[in-house]
Amino acid sequence: MMKEYDYTIVGGGMVGAATAIGLSKLGYRVAVIEYKAPDLFDDSQSMDIRVSAISQSSVDLLEALGAWQYIKEMRVCPYKRLETWEHPECRTRFHSDALDMEQLGFIVENRLIQLGLWQVFSTFENLNVITPAKIADLEFFTDHNVLTLENGDKIKTKWVIGADGANSYVRQKAKIGITAWDYRQHCMLINIETAEAQQDITWQWFTPSGPRSFLPLHGNKGSLVWYDSPQRIKQLSSMNSIQLEKEIKAYFPQELGEFTVEQSGSFPLTRRHAQKYVDHRCVLLGDAAHTINPLAGQGVNLGFKDVKVLLEEIESKGLEVDKALRIYESRRKADNLAMQSSMDLFYTLFSNSLPAVKFLRNVGLKLADSSGALKTQALKYALGL
Repeated sequence: MMKEYDYTIVGGGMVGAATAIGLSKLGYRVAVIEYKAPDLFDDSQSMDIRVSAISQSSVDLLEALGAWQYIKEMRVCPYKRLETWEHPECRTRFHSDALDMEQLGFIVENRLIQLGLWQVFSTFENLNVITPAKIADLEFFTDHNVLTLENGDKIKTKWVIGADGANSYVRQKAKIGITAWDYRQHCMLINIETAEAQQDITWQWFTPSGPRSFLPLHGNKGSLVWYDSPQRIKQLSSMNSIQLEKEIKAYFPQELGEFTVEQSGSFPLTRRHAQKYVDHRCVLLGDAAHTINPLAGQGVNLGFKDVKVLLEEIESKGLEVDKALRIYESRRKADNLAMQSSMDLFYTLFSNSLPAVKFLRNVGLKLADSSGALKTQALKYALGL
């Protein structure tokens, strides 16, 4: 017998799991299809390579969904300060005190955010998690869709939500086009153990070949982000820990201090934006709808904004789901495009090696540090406040 749901979410990662909880809280029949459940937490486990800078607005959403209590019991690192510079004398500094906040946000491993959300699943009888599972087919009808799993099971659902990442099967099956380009840079993520105790600052230093960033992690750990050409990142990826440590010491600022390399990984930087967020009774959220240059660490925060707006519109419009989804698309598409464009402008500006441009951007960073209300407003926007 074919099971029936109001919403079937393809992808049980951070964004998909948050959507599932939110819709379940609204009383809908919800299914989540996920290839692999997150591993249970053990404090002795190594830090994951993939981490996110979670803004306060994202924390508020996770608290409302009941997941933050589980996440903060695992490994989180609050940060109070943020610094950006190219020339060491021309810095823009942000501090949580400027907003009367305890912290600007938290650095958390992606898997632990996902796991915290999954721990909430069991509180809903109207939420069914189907894992391990993969989709074999997706068929479209007038008032519903039918998903066929690889094991032959079929699911009838009023709406399919694609939260299945940048290479979304749902998006491709619904024939929703994308606007995309390659940034011609790759990004290397390096987990380190630092000589200092747990830090409360994240910083980003711009260089001619790309930014270098530090994100503090729980305990005396940290995550380094190294942007560079594909050839250079390939070279770095082939090094052992000792060789990589020497390269980092040669090409990162002194602010890093003493450290040892633990693990690393790399990926290309690509921008994608779906031309539609809603079509064929399918809805796209998170990376399935948009990917962004990770310069400001806004990726998952934009995804959680998608979730928040989707839930708001579905709750407020009741049975008028079509109307709710049209408004969701118009609200989120414009905001995501604005953030993508802002990051692209920032990326292009700091990739330019002309002396005049370099002088002006350093003056700009210096002026921004003393811009008062404008600086505070920029910080609020970045934090989703």
